[in-house]
Amino acid sequence: MFNCCGRRYDYRPIDLAFQPSGFGIRHVQTLLLFFGLTVAYALRVNLSVAIVAMVDKNSSSTFDHFDWSEQTKSVILSSFFWGYVVTQIPAGQLAQRVGAKVLLLFSLGICSTLAVLTPLFAHIGGDKLVITLRIVQGLSQGFIFPSTHTLLSKWAPVSERGRLGTYCYAGAQFGTVVMLASSGFLASSSVGWPGIFYVSGAAGIVWTVVWFFFGGNSPVEHRTISSEERDFIESSLGNQDHSKKIVTPWAAILTSAPMIALTVAHCSHNWGFWTLLTEMPTFMKNVLDLDIKSNALLSSLPYLVMWILSMILSPISDFLINRQYLSRVTSRKVFNTIGLWIPMAALLGLAFVPKGEIDLAVALLTMAVGINSATYLGFQVNHIDLAPNHAGTMMGITNCAANIMSIIAPLIVGLVLHDAADPVQWRTVFYIAAAVYFFGNLVFITLGKADIQPWNEPRPDKKDDDTESAVPNNRNTTD
Repeated sequence: MFNCCGRRYDYRPIDLAFQPSGFGIRHVQTLLLFFGLTVAYALRVNLSVAIVAMVDKNSSSTFDHFDWSEQTKSVILSSFFWGYVVTQIPAGQLAQRVGAKVLLLFSLGICSTLAVLTPLFAHIGGDKLVITLRIVQGLSQGFIFPSTHTLLSKWAPVSERGRLGTYCYAGAQFGTVVMLASSGFLASSSVGWPGIFYVSGAAGIVWTVVWFFFGGNSPVEHRTISSEERDFIESSLGNQDHSKKIVTPWAAILTSAPMIALTVAHCSHNWGFWTLLTEMPTFMKNVLDLDIKSNALLSSLPYLVMWILSMILSPISDFLINRQYLSRVTSRKVFNTIGLWIPMAALLGLAFVPKGEIDLAVALLTMAVGINSATYLGFQVNHIDLAPNHAGTMMGITNCAANIMSIIAPLIVGLVLHDAADPVQWRTVFYIAAAVYFFGNLVFITLGKADIQPWNEPRPDKKDDDTESAVPNNRNTTD
């Protein structure tokens, strides 16, 4: 069979009796990638809380304060994604050519260094220089997920791929929780709001140093891996055939109804998710009247719930599919509905929460964000369902389109929100996000599929036939 990056993988049956016991180098790589994504998301969301303190004129005058309008703040918060969308599609190919290790090293290294420089840039150039800095940070982070995916495809044995992949990508939510929870304390401490950028940037720089010495492109290239563990991983993945060139069927992909449904679902998810992530601290300060410490802690709670639920829901989905209680396509649509329509209902409820009902508002925000994790078992894995050969390209397409929504959503909030303390204006923000959630999932459950599409298979040629004939007869291969 072929993996999502266009490589041919002839997977061999795995004898788990030969599986190395204990903590191996593959687990070290997974742990490093977990903390890499933790740092990446901390660098991505650090501004969401910091900007509340940066524009607060009533706080200590020790640090710079800026007279930025809601529109200006929205532009600043969305600017990260202006760069992020540009590098999505080419990132996968570049990771294969120059090596995912070095690409990830430079990606997080650059982003972390710029985070440390953010207070200086804000002091020198105000909003314009901060916007420029965030664009460059977005450009650098666009390589992170393709690089991570490439590394997992080489390090995670078939029998452990689900677990190692889940543990790795859990770093994204963990980074969001840690950054949102700690930023309030940093902003109110002696280091002030600049400390948010210093700490997150320094953590990223430390990670790059550790990654330089201990990260590896593959088991074959790693110097300290045992022969037993290397053989186990290689026997799991089998023969990796790089000789077959898979041509991307762009027209078929872009005109496919299931692919369109997948793209719409991804876009709607990003609209609501990033609306809440970037604007929640502002809502809590101005409408719920929470101080910066309480604001940061409560802002992190929904993402903690999201992280926990992602660990719980994943085995439930596998159980339902493996036991044939639900078909794959039904499972995808059920979990996507849970992940989008329950948050939609929570946002509609949030629009009518009376001012002062802090507990109810926080509960609804937690529901809106936390249950959103069910989409990981809906549209997020649907790329591989539809076309394993082109899943990497498809992810680049949908993630590019979805992150355009991440740019537009905060800008729309800036247009709607002229007075951040006005609950009526926030009501409009929640209405829009709820409507987007409703439409996105409606399209997905109407047009979405989970079976292999006809355009997945490459056309065979003579070279492929020669490669196939070279496979020894005594080796079993499976799809």
